[in-house]
Amino acid sequence: MMLVLGLDAGGTSSRAVVATRDGTVVGRGTAGPGNPTSAGPAAARRIGAGGARALAEHDPSAVLGGVAGIAGAGIMTDPELTAAFDQEWARQGLTCPVTIVGDAVTAFAAGTPASSGAVLIAGTGAVAARIDDWRVSRTADGLGWLLGDEGSGLWLGLQAVRSVARAWSGPTVPAGLAAAVAAQAGATNCDELVRWAGRQQPAAFATLAPLVCAHATAGDALAERLTTEAATRLVATLGELGPPDGPVVLAGSLLTNTTPVRAAVLATLAGPAATARDPAIAAAWLALRQSTDQEEAARLHHRMLRPDRETSPVGH
Repeated sequence: MMLVLGLDAGGTSSRAVVATRDGTVVGRGTAGPGNPTSAGPAAARRIGAGGARALAEHDPSAVLGGVAGIAGAGIMTDPELTAAFDQEWARQGLTCPVTIVGDAVTAFAAGTPASSGAVLIAGTGAVAARIDDWRVSRTADGLGWLLGDEGSGLWLGLQAVRSVARAWSGPTVPAGLAAAVAAQAGATNCDELVRWAGRQQPAAFATLAPLVCAHATAGDALAERLTTEAATRLVATLGELGPPDGPVVLAGSLLTNTTPVRAAVLATLAGPAATARDPAIAAAWLALRQSTDQEEAARLHHRMLRPDRETSPVGH
């Protein structure tokens, strides 16, 4: 049985799938974060661990090819990183080439079989990318929480805390989202909220994004304002890329789940948008695409990434 390997590695976790030539997924594996920008050469071993778990019941020599979508793939020109990944593939018993692409490519392929277009990703962070022939040709934002990631889950949670702190002028906090944020922080006054915020790691603010979205859905005015502003900033980020030469794909938990941010983005976009499914399966599809014609690749994409297929949302 001939196989392909698909890997999706981000700053939070790494996932892998093994699929047959007809697109049937026959193995899955997960591992720790695999962003080489933050983890360095250790990212190779973490990503490889996910692949090893997916291949646990299969012969690695049966793998015809692999694709790995990696956050921070742009630094893979570093010889030390390249050597670390080559050594990891060899350690796993893989004799096939494993192509490394940006995770924006696998996110895009998780929503469409087209070779070119644009992808807008909003999870913990936020970035938009133009895709040309399955390669990232241009990006907008993706600058991290300090300089950008506008409209992301982290941005949304941080803006909520900032707004609550500024609105807390009396002995009690306003009801609704403000009270929920105060309760989450265990704060009974503004000074306690400020001290709590100062102790948090940046990613902690992203955990407040579901709270903001839930209150926006319930009609809370502050939450509605924040989610609308998040969508406006995300659409503006996408607009920095210019008109897309192909479909637009929405990816990341804020845009693949049913959230008020997704609804506002869809209402603002000039045309329709596809929704990303599982990027690890998309990576396996990209590996299969390399040995099939266009018509067969489209058929396999529909089978592997059809909208009614159960998947995990993309993260960034």
